[in-house]
Amino acid sequence: MIAIINYDAGNLASVSNALKRLDVQHIITNNPNELDQAEGVIFPGVGHAQPAMQSLRKNKLDAWLKSTDKTVLGICLGMQLLFETSQEGDDGTAGLGILAGTLKKFNSGQKKVPHMGWNTLSKVRKHPLLNGITKGEYFYYVHSYFAPVTDYTVAQCNYGRAFSSIVAKDNFMGVQFHPEKSGEAGARLLLNFIKIVSDG
Repeated sequence: MIAIINYDAGNLASVSNALKRLDVQHIITNNPNELDQAEGVIFPGVGHAQPAMQSLRKNKLDAWLKSTDKTVLGICLGMQLLFETSQEGDDGTAGLGILAGTLKKFNSGQKKVPHMGWNTLSKVRKHPLLNGITKGEYFYYVHSYFAPVTDYTVAQCNYGRAFSSIVAKDNFMGVQFHPEKSGEAGARLLLNFIKIVSDG
């Protein structure tokens, strides 16, 4: 069973529908006890970092995420919130701090913001999340803030500058794009995540 974290941050239905297409049993919940029963967890998100973190704190999901040993996949905002801080918000926003680094906004003087549409990625290192995914395959992105390239970057993308497209540290993984909206390549990545969960 996969649990999708519900913290009022959008794209729950599209992630759920993607799992239904793959015949993956799942629940949508904001209950830490139910999350504890899941084999793996998807941490989705569309929207702004500040209210998202407030919602996580309200249901003590921030503490749960920071302490869990479950296999977790962050998607878009869910990936971004794994980092220490984001420039989003009047005074910035503190994230979960699972990954070191600060999210910064794309320069609108260089490129149209948000970065929206199809883009490729390039592998930085091997990871089972990328099994069967070849160079040049396209994924769907919608974001104004980007994660830096760090030691935990698995794949990067370029939009005026290089940024982390896939990250991984211990039991945490994150993707900046939306696999649930990325056709066959996105479905393959979600199945890779399910296999990682089932393999323990």
